[in-house]
Amino acid sequence: MKKPGRRPLAIARLLALFLLAAPFNGSWAEPGVHSEDVLEILVYGASGKIGRHVVSEALQRGHRVTAVSRNPENIKNQGKTLNVVRGDILDTDSVRRLLAGMDVVVVSVRGVAGEGKDPSDTVVLQGLENIVSALREPSPEGPRLLHVGGSGSLEVKPGVLFADRIPRIAIPKSLELEIAAQVEALDYLRSIDDIDWTYITPPKNFTNGERTGEYRIGGDQVFEDRYGRSRVSRADFAVALIDEAESRAHPRQRISIAY
Repeated sequence: MKKPGRRPLAIARLLALFLLAAPFNGSWAEPGVHSEDVLEILVYGASGKIGRHVVSEALQRGHRVTAVSRNPENIKNQGKTLNVVRGDILDTDSVRRLLAGMDVVVVSVRGVAGEGKDPSDTVVLQGLENIVSALREPSPEGPRLLHVGGSGSLEVKPGVLFADRIPRIAIPKSLELEIAAQVEALDYLRSIDDIDWTYITPPKNFTNGERTGEYRIGGDQVFEDRYGRSRVSRADFAVALIDEAESRAHPRQRISIAY
């Protein structure tokens, strides 16, 4: 009988050396560990680039999802446990009604209300305040809030935000307001200790890559790999978000996600 070669061992050693050489300032997630409980998940911004991946990931795991959009015809997801509804995060009555009976509410919204020229005029801040206000109303156990934050709120070095390094001349005014609003949204949530929230931050860049189920979890600093890239696919960001919905691992914290 031919003896097995040593090639698998050599490959394993090379892989280990590669991983040790890569900068690593977070923790690797454990893919495939999912909750056995079926969750009722409400998703604001379900027709957006991130929201639709969140909806897909939740449906794939068997959760019941209520996908909200001002234009529900733009929601292309399908599933037996999917409920598509028309709603507006700026409408307090609508928010209060849709939150009833939910386990988790995901906020992944963009935009500026009217002709606003201040971060407080953004959909992000106004909508977040509406959600928090509704969650504070008496209930047996309100849903937890998962907010999709902005990478501008991450630190590129201690005390220096990525938002402060973005040349304002290179971005439209509306995007500048949204970046500032996401920074304020984090400060706002950090002032709240009576509801269960998690601010989930993407890296500098999203990709259209496939779902791998792998990602790193960090805190306030920008993640970069050994090539200086700060990125994650939208599909894997959605994996991280639903993992957090199931695990409740980071209550009242900001976490950041990247490869």
